[in-house]
Amino acid sequence: MDNYNLLKKIEQCRNEMITLSYSHDYTSDAVVKSSKRLDSLLNTYHKTVKSA
Repeated sequence: MDNYNLLKKIEQCRNEMITLSYSHDYTSDAVVKSSKRLDSLLNTYHKTVKSA
């Protein structure tokens, strides 16, 4: 996956997590799952930038 698409996914996931937090507790399964997905995407992005 190229960095442009990865950054788009990061932004989409971030927006999803923020939207979920409006209607769910921060510790709800939905918000935590979204947060973990965002962490994974950010780690992937960091690894690709670091190796470039």
